[in-house]
Amino acid sequence: MNASSTASGTSRLAIIRGNSGSGKSSVAREVRRRYGRGCALVEQDYLRRIVCREHDISGIDPVAPAFIASTVASLLGLGYHVVLEGILHRERYGEVLRRLIGEHRGPSAVYYLDVPFEETVRRHQTRAASVDFTVDDMAQWYAERDLLGVSGEHVIGANSTLSDTAETILRASGLVTAAPLTPCPTRCARCEEKTAPAHQ
Repeated sequence: MNASSTASGTSRLAIIRGNSGSGKSSVAREVRRRYGRGCALVEQDYLRRIVCREHDISGIDPVAPAFIASTVASLLGLGYHVVLEGILHRERYGEVLRRLIGEHRGPSAVYYLDVPFEETVRRHQTRAASVDFTVDDMAQWYAERDLLGVSGEHVIGANSTLSDTAETILRASGLVTAAPLTPCPTRCARCEEKTAPAHQ
């Protein structure tokens, strides 16, 4: 991975981390929804569990961390703003994430959703029945205040609502004012049609 050779100086990277049940996936999806086209959403669980079908455990020299970081670097290099979300345990992902941030020439921002275990369990119990893990699994995965330890890392507490957290990330990362850089929507006729004013 060598993001420095390709990454645009104006594409923005926002990394949202937190334990299972902390709300990181919902927040990341809301940030991307509010931004619109030109912002890519990269979900750790999809790339690790679905694409790689790899367990998130230590001692096996996993492929997923490097694969996820390379995916993000490629998107940044192609002009996408990127929101990366996941548990992204520091032990397994810290090195590749710090390298990704260091090699990206544009602005990077890291957010950690600091939610107590009891609250993550409460939130888990409101999820759809299709979720295929248990509270015991969550307890095994839980890492208290697993900060990445990079400069300017933002910690967001459990009292922040989904809407407020998404707004905080949009503003603090600069996404709220960052123009899209990708073909959709900048050169796309279909995007132009959707944004054109209606005929009177």
